[in-house]
Amino acid sequence: MKQLITAAMSALALAACSPAERPGTGETPMPDSKPPVSYAAEGWPAKSLPELAEALKAGEVSAEALTQAYLDRIEQVDRSGPTLQAVLTLNPDALEAARALDAKREAGEPLGALHGLPLLIKDNIETADAMPTTAGALALKDNLTGRDSPLIAGLRAEGAIILGKSNLSQWANFRSNSSMSGWSALGGQVRNPHMLDRNPCGSSSGSGAAAAASLAAGTVGTETNGSIICPSNVNGVVGFKPTVGLVSQDFIIPISSSQDTAGPMTKTVMGAAMMLNAMATGEAKTDYAGALDAASLEGARIGVLRSAQGSNPHIQARFDAALADLEAAGAILVDIDSFDMPDGFWGQAFDVLKYEFKATLNTYLATTPDAVTARSLTDLIAFNTQNADTELALFNQDIFEQSDAMESLDSDGYREALAVVQSATRENGIDRLLTEHDVVALVAPSGPLAPRVDPVNGDVWPDWAGAGYLAAIAGYPHLTVPMGRVRGIPIGLSFMGGKDQDARILSLGYAYEQRTQARAEPQYYQTAEDLPEIAEAMRRRD
Repeated sequence: MKQLITAAMSALALAACSPAERPGTGETPMPDSKPPVSYAAEGWPAKSLPELAEALKAGEVSAEALTQAYLDRIEQVDRSGPTLQAVLTLNPDALEAARALDAKREAGEPLGALHGLPLLIKDNIETADAMPTTAGALALKDNLTGRDSPLIAGLRAEGAIILGKSNLSQWANFRSNSSMSGWSALGGQVRNPHMLDRNPCGSSSGSGAAAAASLAAGTVGTETNGSIICPSNVNGVVGFKPTVGLVSQDFIIPISSSQDTAGPMTKTVMGAAMMLNAMATGEAKTDYAGALDAASLEGARIGVLRSAQGSNPHIQARFDAALADLEAAGAILVDIDSFDMPDGFWGQAFDVLKYEFKATLNTYLATTPDAVTARSLTDLIAFNTQNADTELALFNQDIFEQSDAMESLDSDGYREALAVVQSATRENGIDRLLTEHDVVALVAPSGPLAPRVDPVNGDVWPDWAGAGYLAAIAGYPHLTVPMGRVRGIPIGLSFMGGKDQDARILSLGYAYEQRTQARAEPQYYQTAEDLPEIAEAMRRRD
């Protein structure tokens, strides 16, 4: 999450013109290339969530057989083979739950649209299963609460199976300014299935990698600032961050009461909408799957955030191709060349998170079982210091320390900072851009191309592309849909809109997805040098 704040200023620079690329793929033409061993999903795990829902309904596969297929898939590519480390914990009762759901279907009592579908849940979201909710931290390894968060209760009510918990950037990437996205003390480093040495982004790293690698029918992530969108972008899947409040924050390990939300991460927009139908509890809830319309781009005025397209010419070319696809689908594009944040914005945005993290985490820890000895942020800092060989092996806890020094949420400093950043991203941000340019949504690249995982320097991101911080801080909906790859690395297209415009944003993204079908299956390259033309260019010539 924190990498999006520190990189955001560079994302506002207007980029140069793009070189021509092969239409429809966003990649420079290259010889056919495959890794030495294929880990491609086959059979039922290779299907999308909507396809699996139909197959279960038709009796073509049982919930038990599907659950076992995913358990086998996790063993093949997460526990061995490329060893993605995307799954932190497996639910020991998943197969039993699947059998019970099969019996219900046989008795003519299906629960809902997700009946029999195995899902992976980010390990900062509580479930009542025999699995702790840890945020990837040793301090919470015994955090067995016996509680279902409301979103989990909603998924179960629709028949979903909780297959397990996905790994994540520890503490949702809010522990250190020098952290590595996708690393946790309990789960190790998540690997990007498209290219194993590349950053899976965070903090919903495991959810993104698992969705891409077909380890579950769908996954759930959480976002404060970029933690659904960024891992969806670099892992090449659909990710949706709802309007804050649409999905309950209860029983989720928090960072920010003003920005936190859970959301679906899947292979398709339809799959995301089906999951959101079950997860949403807010007053604005509607039928998101039923509202999807493949013709919704026809006549829609779309704002193009040119100043957020970044400086990478390959991303610019892919973005230009996506814009052409939008126009071909009937959209009316309106260029928005620049927008500015007020002085002091970035520092105040970070301060808001630190204020809220201290307050909300202390409240959460007070509700954990007695087996959790760290009852406050101060206790956590001390615990990590005492267990430095494990917890602080790769980076420090300076964000923890800075947050612990903040005043309460009653302080003038907090209230003033919150007012500034919300005004800048709401009425003077997304709302103003939508109104002034008479558009229904804003589009931009979803982020940069994934850099390498770097355990020496921590995250080292290239010039940022995208403006997801606007939707994150405003608390407004944001969808990323794959728009191609660059040298084997995925890149996504973002759709952002106003408060409670979740159904419209999903529908616009669905229309783009149906036209382009740009999602690519992971190839499990070890490095970029597995691509022949890159290997040749890297070779010395005498």
